[in-house]
Amino acid sequence: MIRENQRLFNLMNVAIDALIVFFAVAIVNSSIFVNYTHLSFSYDYLTQLILYLFLIPSYILFYYVFNLYTPQRTNRSIFSESSRIIRVIVVEFIFMSMLLLLNLIKVDPYYIVSILMVTFVLAVIERALLRLTLRKFRKEGFNIKYVLIIGAGEVGTKLADTIKVNTYLGYKIMGFLDDYVEGTVNDVEIIGKIADIEKILASNIVDRVIVSISPRHYDLLENIINTCEKMGVRADIVPDYYRYVTSNFTVELIDDIPLISVRNLPLDITSNNLIKRAFDIIFVIVVSIIISPLLIIVALAVKFTSPGPIIYKQERVGKNGRIFDIYKFRSMTIENEYIDDQKWTQKDDPRVTNFGKFIRKTSIDELPQFYNILKGDMSLIGPRPERPYFVRKFRESVPKYMIKHHVRPGMAGWAQINGYRGNTSIVKRIEYDIFYVENWSIWLDIKIFFKTIPMLLFDQNAY
Repeated sequence: MIRENQRLFNLMNVAIDALIVFFAVAIVNSSIFVNYTHLSFSYDYLTQLILYLFLIPSYILFYYVFNLYTPQRTNRSIFSESSRIIRVIVVEFIFMSMLLLLNLIKVDPYYIVSILMVTFVLAVIERALLRLTLRKFRKEGFNIKYVLIIGAGEVGTKLADTIKVNTYLGYKIMGFLDDYVEGTVNDVEIIGKIADIEKILASNIVDRVIVSISPRHYDLLENIINTCEKMGVRADIVPDYYRYVTSNFTVELIDDIPLISVRNLPLDITSNNLIKRAFDIIFVIVVSIIISPLLIIVALAVKFTSPGPIIYKQERVGKNGRIFDIYKFRSMTIENEYIDDQKWTQKDDPRVTNFGKFIRKTSIDELPQFYNILKGDMSLIGPRPERPYFVRKFRESVPKYMIKHHVRPGMAGWAQINGYRGNTSIVKRIEYDIFYVENWSIWLDIKIFFKTIPMLLFDQNAY
């Protein structure tokens, strides 16, 4: 029933990906690459042939492993596949490194790194262009899949409206099947009862059946699915509880029982968590050594500009709601520091010392949190941690407030670089924190890091 030959399309993708590797090698061997990078490589025909024999098949295999040949009709960014492509590049690098160590290929490691970096850039561009092209074709009425929706209730109606608005997805609704509604719903015709499904599938071109019936009619599901499988048509179910599940939900199995996670948490994946933790530790150790003179100067300045300890600690709520002590350079007079621990610092706050104003404005006061990062209480990037009083207050009044505690809190966060720091809208701040929790990637962390640097000097909400 599928109108286009998906197998042929996948073969075309495989051929293009193989060509990309060829082009990447050609670029690395070109004089332009040599002139710009000052890296020059020269190998005989046999060496290059052996490299191709390992590089191309493994590259395509890893594309299959990471589901890069799985058809996608989604409203995600045209660059949404880039994270999976970079995983392919990383795995490919590990594989090629093993071949180098075993002396199965005899080339310079920099040659492999250069090829893979160029391959990544070309692959991302190629996939983005391909997705743009397919979207354009679908908008023009090509590459269309015909959809039959079972159930014209609230869920089915919303699904139909979404499909009609997003024409680039390439779906056309042929009609609804419903036992309780007749006529048309939002300009989509009710073409029969649910019991008519086999007759309709037999007499019409249908590529996909989407079931959107309410839970009280779930007794019909078995017959619907059996009929679709009998007629060779793909069947999908929109669960009535979809509104509680995020768009990037995950499914895991306990034996043969599937569990649908209500919220996608990339940092629950062990490899992601290890990458982030390793980056935190390496960064903190290296930067601490580099800025150690600054730390000493600030410590002495705090000591000699006002009486009291150099470092102060305060309770904050971290990952999974665990309480920990956060460390900062003291920026307030010791006798006023805890006069009112149940409000945020205000502009021209009388509790802040003259030197404290400077280190708070530039966030230098937060550098001792490097120790929190080494301990594992915090991360370099993540939602800012809050005091227990405010956590108890906001979890009752701010929807989904506690979601931010699924990850380690950070010294810098997505909300802060978007202007929500200090005494700003807590609702908007949580929206940004939840986006970070659900969409974490190493690239998002890098983006936040580099956007944080200029904010240390120009943030109007730091006081």
